[in-house]
Amino acid sequence: QVQPVESGGGSVQAGGSLRLSCTAPGFTSNSCAMSWYRQAAGKQREWVSAIYTDGNTAYATAVKGRFTISKDETKDTVYLQMNNLKPEDTAMYSCRSCGNWGQGTQVTVSS
Repeated sequence: QVQPVESGGGSVQAGGSLRLSCTAPGFTSNSCAMSWYRQAAGKQREWVSAIYTDGNTAYATAVKGRFTISKDETKDTVYLQMNNLKPEDTAMYSCRSCGNWGQGTQVTVSS
């Protein structure tokens, strides 16, 4: 399995939007789900969202209604559209697929 690669992080003001991408070659052909996690400084990593092989999605309560996960199977890529960002969304966001973790991409939201 190839390590997933995340991109799209950055710095935005509260209320802004970012779209994260995670490319994980083989996750489609291996019928793996894809999950996003985040870890803020000094805090434990927490699960954010997941998309399953059947297309079903799930979200943590803290992001439900603001974040949308989707996938492009032709590109083995999953997206996390993050709208109405809040300072508490500041964290390193990582994706996980087929048991493999990416390096992460930093999201910083200023008030």
